[in-house]
Amino acid sequence: MAQIVSSPIVGRRRIARLSRRMNLIAGVAIIGLLLTVALLSLVWTPLPPAKMQIIHKLQPPLAFGLLGTDQFGRDVLSMLMAGCWNSLSVAITAVAIGGTLGSITGISAAAIRGPAEALLMRICDVIFALPPILSAMVLGAFLGPGRFTAITAIAVFMIPVFARVTLATSLQAWSRDYVTAARAIGNTRLTISLRHVLPNIISQIIVHGTIQLGLAILTEAGLSFLGLGMAPPAPTWGRMLADAQTYLALAPWLAVLPGLAIALTVLGFNMLGDGLRDLLDPREASR
Repeated sequence: MAQIVSSPIVGRRRIARLSRRMNLIAGVAIIGLLLTVALLSLVWTPLPPAKMQIIHKLQPPLAFGLLGTDQFGRDVLSMLMAGCWNSLSVAITAVAIGGTLGSITGISAAAIRGPAEALLMRICDVIFALPPILSAMVLGAFLGPGRFTAITAIAVFMIPVFARVTLATSLQAWSRDYVTAARAIGNTRLTISLRHVLPNIISQIIVHGTIQLGLAILTEAGLSFLGLGMAPPAPTWGRMLADAQTYLALAPWLAVLPGLAIALTVLGFNMLGDGLRDLLDPREASR
């Protein structure tokens, strides 16, 4: 009887494990493909992305080039490849900067505690209340649109996001027995944070950062759509969508292709983040 009851449970667990593995494999495959395309675009594209050929404007896919041309006769495939590098580089750089600063803030707040912790988190709450689009508009008024503006706006938004997650996980680590033992032998709070707390929460920071990359891609596309991202003629997926608005009825592929690229990238990062979470979290692995 026990075997009959446990058999469906074992089967469900196997299916759950397989599903988690498929998430990780699919995420690695999608992001690996996108990174390959992005790096390839630095040395080769079918045509120069900024090259205009008015005589071949608005050609449908396969009529001129694999994915057709835009309103200026530029090759859409070349623009998508170059836009992949521009979008990924901005998103990854912004998340790396914001994640590092936010993680330092969260770990420091957990170690200091008291009024200093409250002050740091209130500052993060103020930053979190300002959406990245608004931050980019303010920065753009002073610095002008460009890569630096987009990276700064996204990074500033990421700091409180990582700070909150890191604070919560750090406080859990500070309540563990190994931290109590480290304090008992006279280790300083800085030493405990670096040697005991950080190694035990780094996997959660990595997983959170991977998922936040999907949000950063969407934010970068939104900034480019509004003209606050990288300046022309550098192609970005967001600006390709903005330029395609006028030609939706005449040339729908101009909007569909960059939209699919953004959706695929966000999906890839989300699946990669879910897969890493299931891989690195022992509680998930045991289910």
